[in-house]
Amino acid sequence: MQASQLHRGQHMSKRLCYQPLQGVDAYCVSQFQTLGRQLYTNAGNERAQFNLQDISDRYCTLESSSGSHGYATHNSTSTTVTFSSNGSPSDQHNSPDNTYGSPVSGSCITDDISDFRHKLLELETVMLGPDSDIIDSFDSFYQEGTENSEVGSWGQVMDAITKGNLKKILIACAKAVSDNDALMAQWLMDELRKMVSVRGEPMQRLGAYMLEGLVARSAFSGSSIYKSLRCKEPASMELLSYMHVLYDVCPYFKFGYMSANGAIAEAMKDEDRVHIIDFQISQGTQWITLIQAFAGRPGGPPHIRITGIDDPASAHARGGGLDIVGMRLSKLAKLFNVPFEFHSAAISGCDVQQKDLGIRRGEALAVNFAFMLHHMPDESVSTENHRDRLLRLVKGLSPKVVTLVEQESNTNTAAFFPRFIETLDYYNAMFESIDVTLPRQHKERINIEQHCLAREVVNILACEGAERVERHELLGKWRLRFSMAGFTPYPLSSLVNATIKTLLDNYSNRYRLEEKEGALYLGWMDRDLVASCAWK
Repeated sequence: MQASQLHRGQHMSKRLCYQPLQGVDAYCVSQFQTLGRQLYTNAGNERAQFNLQDISDRYCTLESSSGSHGYATHNSTSTTVTFSSNGSPSDQHNSPDNTYGSPVSGSCITDDISDFRHKLLELETVMLGPDSDIIDSFDSFYQEGTENSEVGSWGQVMDAITKGNLKKILIACAKAVSDNDALMAQWLMDELRKMVSVRGEPMQRLGAYMLEGLVARSAFSGSSIYKSLRCKEPASMELLSYMHVLYDVCPYFKFGYMSANGAIAEAMKDEDRVHIIDFQISQGTQWITLIQAFAGRPGGPPHIRITGIDDPASAHARGGGLDIVGMRLSKLAKLFNVPFEFHSAAISGCDVQQKDLGIRRGEALAVNFAFMLHHMPDESVSTENHRDRLLRLVKGLSPKVVTLVEQESNTNTAAFFPRFIETLDYYNAMFESIDVTLPRQHKERINIEQHCLAREVVNILACEGAERVERHELLGKWRLRFSMAGFTPYPLSSLVNATIKTLLDNYSNRYRLEEKEGALYLGWMDRDLVASCAWK
């Protein structure tokens, strides 16, 4: 719809709602006033059909997420929208059932509110054309009593667009997707496409990836679209370098690994033989500092055996299989004269059984769950509840210490709209923290955000059920799970806390470290991002 048409549509919509109409009795006029924005609450959803493949082609490309160009607006010829009074596709001009010849057929007094809505819709359509339905879709969506105060009214959304308030428009679009309001969602996606940019400010960059998630979800094919996004996997060594850059520029992983290592070193200070089970070993770099610390232990280092567990699908993240991790750590241990063994278990956490863990008598056991348990389906996804099953399995092994490091976010069982709000808040803080370290035009910054963070965002927003693997929980929920499995807290030592505070001196002063109830929280400004604790 052209701007002049939109203006005319708004004007005519007001006339329809508030002016007496020839041929319409007083009852109908009062119904326009009392029903107000409720008239077409679901009309747009029931009568709109989109070419979903076309939407996918237009939006699902992460490298096209730039504010330098826009895409077609809601009246694009590449988007198929048809209307009929019964919800089925039709040709308004050629259909033999077309009854748009007169504004009202007979009396508009009816006990069937659905029928009444359709009669009003027919009246407005013949006067304004099919695009007028978009206006009513907007009005019906922004009623009072929406789930989030930031969504606001239709007028507030127009004000947000005028002012370029990207956050509010993202939230409004998510609400439209949540309510299956396809017309509203498509229009706001077109507006968002003009505003987001992978080279812009943190909210613009995050917005580009959240928009991809919204488009994938609105197409009712989250998993397949997520996998077919043009954010292609780079070569294995390139992805390894992206992850190393993220590891270096932000303290989140270092914080998690350092706190876990500190708890393990404290628990094993008097042990001669130590077995560490790492449920997501990735590149294994987290164990370098612990091996070095054990090497300098008074009385000599213990014999260390590490069992590295990781899904075979993660091989690209280290340039090969787990044997590469074993060789790297073995060379390091030999360099520091530390007796060392490595046992690989290329298996998904959902499939891990006790026989896969290589338990031996006479070894003190430490188990590390770092950024891993949130990938395990729980009772909301699977009757097997692998999340709690693993905790019970580990408790049965009588470990001396179990370390947990997880993102402090609540996306596991949350419905889509509150999950969107939580993701927006969480990853905005993450993107802001990256922004203070790497220049916005830095190629590596774009790569690490696109390849290490964007896919998480898309998965959280676009996928459901077993296909949604990013399922974060707050530490309070993890405490409950560990307690139910029979664990008791193992407070982190003050030495670990002091060491981590020294680490943060190398980063922005907007990072903050807080200790609460024996756990450590790393945050960016007023937002907690990562929590670390230990159990026995």
